[in-house]
Amino acid sequence: MSAFILLMLGSCNEAEQEEQAELENYELFIVDAQDYTINTEYPASIKGNQDIRIIPRVEGYLLGVYVKEGDLVKAGQLLFRIDDATYRAAMESANANVQMMTAALGKTQLEYDGKKTLHDKKIISDFELSLAESDLSVAKANLAAAKAALTSASNDLSYTEIRSPSDGVIGKIPYRKGDLVGPTMQDGLTIVADNQQMRVYFSMTENRVMEYISEYKSLDEAVKNMPELKLMLPNGRFYEQTGHVESISGVIDEQTGAVSVCAKFDNACGMLLSGGTGKIVMPTALVGAIVIPQEATYNIQDKVYVMKVVDGKAVSTMIKVENLTDGKSYVVTDGLNVGDVIIAKGAGFVREGTMVVAQCLAR
Repeated sequence: MSAFILLMLGSCNEAEQEEQAELENYELFIVDAQDYTINTEYPASIKGNQDIRIIPRVEGYLLGVYVKEGDLVKAGQLLFRIDDATYRAAMESANANVQMMTAALGKTQLEYDGKKTLHDKKIISDFELSLAESDLSVAKANLAAAKAALTSASNDLSYTEIRSPSDGVIGKIPYRKGDLVGPTMQDGLTIVADNQQMRVYFSMTENRVMEYISEYKSLDEAVKNMPELKLMLPNGRFYEQTGHVESISGVIDEQTGAVSVCAKFDNACGMLLSGGTGKIVMPTALVGAIVIPQEATYNIQDKVYVMKVVDGKAVSTMIKVENLTDGKSYVVTDGLNVGDVIIAKGAGFVREGTMVVAQCLAR
């Protein structure tokens, strides 16, 4: 009888030891909700307020290049000059033709007036007067055509002087004096970039844009109420001026699911260059947000999981998250509630159903 009891006691001790061995000590995290302001970064491209490609309207050899790359220019300033000999000759020819057609019209007018007098005196027939009237109409048309040709020739001659259409900064100039240029040039002679204000383009997710629209009831109101933006330059420094969202595209990219956004930054100092890149940093206020450490999660096929502690056991739970710019935390948008307890570190190495003993609780 005693031996049986001792055996049973021994068996119970072994069971307790095995159960105790299955218990693991983990640092746990109690889910809480707080108000946060997070900064979301978006890759961005920088463009001048307008980048005007300078393309010649007539063909010819460059006689003069009057600016250098990077020069600040004013509207109307002479940039290039094309050989105008051919166009000047064409204008002189057109002008001579106008004078000739003017003289021809004068002669035809006199002939018509004479025949009109004779017709009034019943000396010539209606047919002869009609012929004179027709000749007069042809002479007037010829003069009009000659004047139009003169205007065209004059315009062509003026196009040999290429002037800046606006204030701005001169871009790359791949052509030099003596090069043959013309209207068929796709890249043009250069670009005049209006850099007083810069447009910075970036993309936001459809969900984030819809959140703003839902909050402010319309796209226009959402644009007006979006927060001030910061621009991080490629060297990691922030541009000294803040910017604001100017417009949001009403079209969603079918391939990326993103929406194009245009922000505007003042650039009186000229520090921003058209064609540059950077990152838009947008602050977002989160009220009652759940934020957890990234080290409390693990990934399986692009899905994010945590190990929630339920009745002392580890339970794998899929969650939806958004990144925070600190690289250490997630904002949980679905899958966790306030008061839930999760394993704070090494969740990916914990088996489903593992008995969990709290080592310490973190918030």
